[in-house]
Amino acid sequence: MYNKHGKRQRAVDDSFSVRSGGASVWFSNGMALKSTIYKAELQIANMDRHYYADHSLTIARHPSETDERMMVRVAAFALFAQERLEFCKGLSDVDEPDLWQKDLTGAIETWIEVGQPDERRIAKASGRSNDVVVIAYGGRTSDIWWQGVRNKVERMRNVTVWSLGENVAAELGSLAERTMRLQCTVQDGEAWLGSAEADAVKIDWTVLKAPANA
Repeated sequence: MYNKHGKRQRAVDDSFSVRSGGASVWFSNGMALKSTIYKAELQIANMDRHYYADHSLTIARHPSETDERMMVRVAAFALFAQERLEFCKGLSDVDEPDLWQKDLTGAIETWIEVGQPDERRIAKASGRSNDVVVIAYGGRTSDIWWQGVRNKVERMRNVTVWSLGENVAAELGSLAERTMRLQCTVQDGEAWLGSAEADAVKIDWTVLKAPANA
């Protein structure tokens, strides 16, 4: 926008981020933006892994995060749930993934990223965790990302890479509510996530890379 002198100035609704100690802080109109808290009661029936549990989730949505990305994180939790799996700071801290599971000593057992991390971040995760899972989404952009990192990532023995179906993230995003009651069912390699208020979303994926010991 322009001021009365005809000079360009920043629009009053501009937002931007700065980093401090590895954390990302977002500002709008000169004020720091806080994460928005979402709550979910999640029932999981994973017949493939014989895992059946109810989880009460608190999800901090970063100011820059979309409904789609947040719900892909929730789906990742549902698909890989274990007793100690937990959400991390994710976009708010470059040193943490979206989810991780630690053993009783604090060592990282599983590191889960969603989106399209670069190969340096994946390599760092591979060195810090027993297992690394990357869940990519975005259709064509995801394909382009994979072609760019494939050669290096395929040499990382403990890394798994999935690519969600083209419309899955958008359909998951439609489930987003500040308070959610969700059910996830996994059977015979197929997964569904839904709620009482919306039709269940089929979560389909392609395995781009399996771990070396699979």
